[in-house]
Amino acid sequence: MRHFHREGTKHTKWCGNSCSREVRARSAKGITAEAQRRREIAERLSAPWRLCGWLAFGATNFIIAGADFVVKWLFEAERCTKALIAALSCLAILTSSSAFALDVHTVNLAKGQQVWYVSDRSLPVIAMSAAIPAGSAYDPTGKPGLAAFAAALLDQGAGRLNADAFQTALANRAIRLSVSCSRDWLIVSLLTLTDNAKDAFHLLGQALSQPRFDADSVARTKEQILSRMTEDGARPDRVAADAFYGAFFHDHPYAHPISGNRAAVSAITAGDLKHFASAHWSGSGVRIAVSGDIDGPGLTVLLKSAFGRLALRNPPAIPTAMHEGGAGVRDVPVPGPKSVAAFGLPGVLSADRDYTAAYVANFILAGSLSSILAGRDRSSFDSEVSMQLITDRKAGFVLGEMTSQPSVMRKAITLLRGTLRDYAQDGLAQAQLDDAKAALTGAFPLAFDSDVATATHLNEYQRAGLGIDYVRKRNALISAVTLDQVKRAAKRLFNPSRLTVTIAEGQPPSRQSSAIDPQNR
Repeated sequence: MRHFHREGTKHTKWCGNSCSREVRARSAKGITAEAQRRREIAERLSAPWRLCGWLAFGATNFIIAGADFVVKWLFEAERCTKALIAALSCLAILTSSSAFALDVHTVNLAKGQQVWYVSDRSLPVIAMSAAIPAGSAYDPTGKPGLAAFAAALLDQGAGRLNADAFQTALANRAIRLSVSCSRDWLIVSLLTLTDNAKDAFHLLGQALSQPRFDADSVARTKEQILSRMTEDGARPDRVAADAFYGAFFHDHPYAHPISGNRAAVSAITAGDLKHFASAHWSGSGVRIAVSGDIDGPGLTVLLKSAFGRLALRNPPAIPTAMHEGGAGVRDVPVPGPKSVAAFGLPGVLSADRDYTAAYVANFILAGSLSSILAGRDRSSFDSEVSMQLITDRKAGFVLGEMTSQPSVMRKAITLLRGTLRDYAQDGLAQAQLDDAKAALTGAFPLAFDSDVATATHLNEYQRAGLGIDYVRKRNALISAVTLDQVKRAAKRLFNPSRLTVTIAEGQPPSRQSSAIDPQNR
């Protein structure tokens, strides 16, 4: 009302001061009529826009509803697709023992060189794993660790490229080169894009045939090795493993640690490294496995670039380990709250008639979460117990590890001996064998889920002395194993009286004494 009066007052002033109440009333009426007329005009003018708004609103709702439907449909489609993939994966695993096949081919290089490859064009990458007989077993007398030292320098410069330039050449081409040293082998792994394969294999060839061993690289790598030795000296698992190999292999070349010892490594010179590489980085006896975007002729060219310049010199023979084992328990002190036991038993080589049965027997005992050892009272062992069948060139053995509190480690070892004794004395049922076969054959295809994995596993089979047809017939060999064969292998392998145990016994750092108790059985 106040607002209307102000409007009237304004209008009255516009009409003049002589306007009466009647005039003001008529004026108000005119204003009301004018306002109504203007509203009608505005509504007529705005009607088309309101129609457009309604249409836009309706269209928006339709689009939102449609988008919501599409999203829901895509979600359901994705869910169904994943379910289908999962079902097909399960079906593949269930039928893998008969349906899985990996086409492994070979190419001929120089005499004494073994090459397996799988052609896989799904991705533009090539993966290689190669093994040269130049592991720690070839260390000269008095120079343990020389082979591993040389291996650590393989990617630290070659030809005209110093360490930095060589690493830059790899990085600029996205080439992954890694090197490791085992007791038998210098193992080289290479991963490259197909477009860069020529450069990748050429760089590897330079590293193998023209290593530099520059003084700065040697000094830096020596410092790294010695630093790692200090760290390993405080790790119970490393201390126990090194002690086990010494106790198990005595004076065999497998006995000393792969990385050597501080005194020996400290004394190694660039001349020692050059002499070892010249004598042992040879093309003879090399084992090469490749998987990826490659064919036979193309692979031949690449491998000649990498290995063609190596001399075909036979490595010196390593004696067969004839007297593995040293029954009993040996203690090695190590600072820390935990104790770790490394233990082992004489095993079999791949050419042995019991090899496949022994592999299955070890899997039943300790190869899965449903294994016999895994089913024992955890509070007794206070940790999971791992065991594996090792096949080196000159020795086959069973190697295990167990972690426990120092106060209960002896009890855990006693329980381990009892479990081995029971298992060796016919502690195996047909149902356990059937379950093991299903698990081993069903999971086998999953080991080849990438080019890197394929090359790695094929090279492992080569190093173990298995044939090129092993992948094809492996599941059939496992399926054919009988209960009697597994029992025979278990009795042969898991005799607790032959068990060698070394314990890295956790204790306060001030305690320095060590004990040897070969009679503790």
